[in-house]
Amino acid sequence: MVTENLPKVPENWMGSLPEWLVFEDLNKRGMRNGVEFTYQSPLMGGRIEKGGLVVDFIFNDPPDLAINVQGEYYHQMIGAATIARDKIARTQLAGMGITLIFIDAEDAMKDVKFYVTAALNYQDLSFLGRGG
Repeated sequence: MVTENLPKVPENWMGSLPEWLVFEDLNKRGMRNGVEFTYQSPLMGGRIEKGGLVVDFIFNDPPDLAINVQGEYYHQMIGAATIARDKIARTQLAGMGITLIFIDAEDAMKDVKFYVTAALNYQDLSFLGRGG
């Protein structure tokens, strides 16, 4: 994977490089953290409460959209339990009227603009979106 020409992640950034790329792409579109979207938003108790979750990007505009960036190793390769948790998170948010779209980290690294555009149009092109 080519990593040259990728922006440097600020030292205080608490997320992954693919999450940073999505964050920066949203900023380039004029979307601001805390206004049009919130980064790392805990819902239903976040990681502290059983059944809670943290969403990478939840939107105020549009109000019914969320995006999670999925690393291949953690979200695909370590087993069915993690995949099931991701599917449960999607179902939990659907119950709140929110569509959760996944972007695979590798895809964000290749062409963040394309995959964020798809996600903002409610198109899930991820491993899970393809039925993984």
